[in-house]
Amino acid sequence: MIMDGNGRWAKERGLLRVQGHNAGMEALRGVVEHTHQLGIRYLTVYAFSTENWKRPEEEVSGIFKLLVRYMASELERLHQNNVRINILGDWSAIPEDSRRAVEAALKKTKDNTGLVFNIAINYGGRAEILRAAKILARLSEKGLADLSSFTETDFSRLLYTEDMPDPDLIIRTGGDLRLSNFLTWQSAYSELVVTDCYWPDFTDEEYDQAIDQYLHRDRRFGGIKS
Repeated sequence: MIMDGNGRWAKERGLLRVQGHNAGMEALRGVVEHTHQLGIRYLTVYAFSTENWKRPEEEVSGIFKLLVRYMASELERLHQNNVRINILGDWSAIPEDSRRAVEAALKKTKDNTGLVFNIAINYGGRAEILRAAKILARLSEKGLADLSSFTETDFSRLLYTEDMPDPDLIIRTGGDLRLSNFLTWQSAYSELVVTDCYWPDFTDEEYDQAIDQYLHRDRRFGGIKS
């Protein structure tokens, strides 16, 4: 999920951008619940990108405060539903109260076996690939990786999503036709659904329509259908 359009949703209503992010948090609660009900195994949401630091300080601060609020209000419910929270990105760089909230969520849900809920925080697809390349270089220097036989599958294990399948479907709200540095490696063959509705307005019905579009796609992965 690329959760776009919070700011535009707020502007159209004469509200502050952070109020749009607050409405987006409410939408996220519903999306996670619906994902759980549908039996989907993995959900990844783009919460804060490496580029989002360029936004006004007040907005950035507000986003991280909402992260703390979300964890405080939803963690117990997620845990009771057997959801495992996972973080993609360099979350060591986020504010201390947000780091504490993330640490508590990771610790509490680490043994859960249901929906894997990935939250991409201070995440960028290119940064993730560069990080993996540096890890590979260190392994090679130590004689722990043979570059001549290193495969795409081997490289995938160096990413934040090391033990997860690539996403089947990427949904972007807000109408923009781009991935915005989201899951750059993993999305090579993902199906894309873009909806004009802003993230705060993304309902179960919108979600179901996106999945229905996906189910009617002809996925050939570079081959031809037999």
